[in-house]
Amino acid sequence: MHFTSLRRALCIFAVVSTLFELSLAAVLAIDYGTDWMKASLMKPGVPFDVLLNKDSKRKIQSSVAWKRDDRLFGTDAANLASRFPSDSFSSLKLLQGAPFDSGSVSYFTQISTSDVVKNTRSSVSLRQGDGTEWSTEELIAMQLSYVKKLAEDVAGELVRDVVVTIPPYYTQFERDAVADAIEIAGLKTLALINDGSAVAINYAMTRTFSPTPEYHVIYDAGASSIRATVVSFASAEDPKTKAQFTQISVLGVGFDRSTGGTELDRRLREILIEAFINKHKRDIRRDNRGMAKLWKEAGRIKTILSANSDAMATVESVAFDIDFKAKITRAQFEKSCEGLNGRFAQPIYDALASAGLSLDSIASVILTGGSSRTPMIQTAVRTAVGDDRIAMNVNADEAAVLGAGLYGASLSRQFKTKDIRITDILPHEVQASYFASAPGSRTIHSLIFPRGSKHGTKKTLSFNKRKEDFSLWLDYKNEVAPGFPREILEAQISGVADALGNLTERGAVDPVVKVTVALSDSGFVSVEEAIAYGEVKSSIAGKLKTFFGGGAGETDGATGGEKENEQVAFSKDKKEKDESSTIPLQLATVYSTLAPMSVADKRSARDRLRALDNMEVSKQFREEAFNTLEGYLYKLRDLLDDGPETPFMKCSKPSEREAISRKVADTSAWLHSDGESADTSTLMEKRRALESLEKPIVHRYREIEEFPEALNSSQKWNWSTRLFLAEARANLTAEAAAGLPSKWTTEELDALEKAVKEHEAWLNTGVEKQKRIKMNEDPAIETRDMRSRAKTLELHLQRLVKRKAPKVKKTPKSAGTQENGESNETDGTQPAHDEL
Repeated sequence: MHFTSLRRALCIFAVVSTLFELSLAAVLAIDYGTDWMKASLMKPGVPFDVLLNKDSKRKIQSSVAWKRDDRLFGTDAANLASRFPSDSFSSLKLLQGAPFDSGSVSYFTQISTSDVVKNTRSSVSLRQGDGTEWSTEELIAMQLSYVKKLAEDVAGELVRDVVVTIPPYYTQFERDAVADAIEIAGLKTLALINDGSAVAINYAMTRTFSPTPEYHVIYDAGASSIRATVVSFASAEDPKTKAQFTQISVLGVGFDRSTGGTELDRRLREILIEAFINKHKRDIRRDNRGMAKLWKEAGRIKTILSANSDAMATVESVAFDIDFKAKITRAQFEKSCEGLNGRFAQPIYDALASAGLSLDSIASVILTGGSSRTPMIQTAVRTAVGDDRIAMNVNADEAAVLGAGLYGASLSRQFKTKDIRITDILPHEVQASYFASAPGSRTIHSLIFPRGSKHGTKKTLSFNKRKEDFSLWLDYKNEVAPGFPREILEAQISGVADALGNLTERGAVDPVVKVTVALSDSGFVSVEEAIAYGEVKSSIAGKLKTFFGGGAGETDGATGGEKENEQVAFSKDKKEKDESSTIPLQLATVYSTLAPMSVADKRSARDRLRALDNMEVSKQFREEAFNTLEGYLYKLRDLLDDGPETPFMKCSKPSEREAISRKVADTSAWLHSDGESADTSTLMEKRRALESLEKPIVHRYREIEEFPEALNSSQKWNWSTRLFLAEARANLTAEAAAGLPSKWTTEELDALEKAVKEHEAWLNTGVEKQKRIKMNEDPAIETRDMRSRAKTLELHLQRLVKRKAPKVKKTPKSAGTQENGESNETDGTQPAHDEL
């Protein structure tokens, strides 16, 4: 029984410890952009800031590439595009959740040299030069996994929960693709948040607001698109706790999916292409490496033109062994973008119209996003809203990821942050479609989530004429993007006839089918549940009451009495009726257009990535073993070649040096001939063989170095023990003469004196032997033994030193005597007693 209870206690402790560790889990936030991605980590005890990559940069290029068998990320991956264009993948955000025949994929092929293929889900995969195909979700998952590793290095623990920013216009298909990539990366989707909303949270973090709403526009000019979000900020009071909090409400959204920094780069590259063709009469579009080099150069030139009126484009051996040079002016660049000027500010007007506000109501237009620094975009926005409304009071690159991190912290109880609550909206219209109940009848469309519907809401549809199984389709009312399907999903509802028949048998009158459709906080629409429902109009209590004439005298007639009694019984039995009048129906979700990844697909993708990670880790270990062995060989060569006065030469014997020299020569020859193909264990075994020869020499040198300190420590405890024994024996004699108890006994002091004598004798013998030992001979007395014996003596001494003195027993006094010896006399009267 005792062991069983102990086992149970240990199990409970383990479970509690696990739950405690999970409760302290970190929250990762990722702002995944077309060109760059940023990440922040929220963890107790770790300063909240943007994560740095391995090069200590605050942002990471959204690229993944292969250099033969080496997988690279960030800038290293992007730089490989000019050398391995078919193995370098960037701008993958354009392909998230996009059908293969959509405008997004067509646009991607204009800017990228990657080989795009159609997969079994009718979405996009990309093919490497060796024929390996990766889905867009897998490639993005690799990048998210890379960020996850950076976060775990900082957190010192596993990181699971993540918040990812997305554009507000993302469809269900694109949101599904993001969630799938997150899961493949080994992360858990805590939430998806619109990037404009994340910037709003970051803006509100250091500011206070009045109860009167304050309206702002978050203008986010990114690489792939431009978004404008109208938000209101106001302080409010929680009706339950009466605590004050900041309420952020998204009122309207406007966007242009095809205008942004990437389009500017594309047009600038077209200028470079035309300049090359006109000068060299060769079509560089046929050369993938050349196109990749010009794409990189276009990005560099765009940055220069943001602050200068002209720039010189220079690319060595861009294609056909030709060095390319061309002068590009800002006027030339702006002329090529004339058609975009009217589109730069249009999202602001669209957002205001969606919110039902005018520009006069807006306090400021907050600029964010990397492309907001482009002069032509700034000019267009200033012209549209006026200079006095332009605000640059957030970090254009980091506001979104920091706001997402704060939002993730607000979803967890372990963090205490400023109470900020946000309400987001749906920018698209979602309708429910279904066939009318009559056979061969028309399709009925019901708008369930109009544009501007709040996230986190639910709608219930009632079908009062359904007697058989049927399907409900959720569709976008209008086209959301070129080439994207309108049908989101099909919900197949079955078991209707049996459920309605069951309710009818229970006494339900005109039962109906109710379907609940939900819009989640992350913007996903789904059919949450389907039930058969009917109101039971009578109960046993009501029937008995009617049978026995209950209610007589309450009305003028029996019919009226029956109706009144039935109503009363219904009211009393309401809880019983509710429990028996609802029957869940079977619900199956089918994706007939662009389906998210299935569970099997995600498991297969996760296994592929895990195998790739394991292979890279094994390769890294092998490379480390190879480099370590090679470096060790160089070290031993240097030791053998050093002069005779070095510690290695003084502490080694000629035979030992000869053996090491032979082993080094043999291992070096093997390393150059067979080392490249050797596995990790063989490389480590080769190093261990060398270390076994050097180890005795190193041991001697370390013993010589550590001997003085070990000897000093041993002698110190000998002296301290002798000093203690002298004082203790003197005290023992004095206390015995005074009749007082002592802290120690004679036997204890004798035992300590015996121990110190034995230690002194052992130490003196060892030291005398050590004096006769040469430097290249093994020590006669080990410092390890010296420290161990000294520690034993120290503990023996401390046990006696720390002992507390015994208490002196007080002698009992007579009842009639006080402490001063005087008698305690009274006046002869007896003390009074309390009566019982």
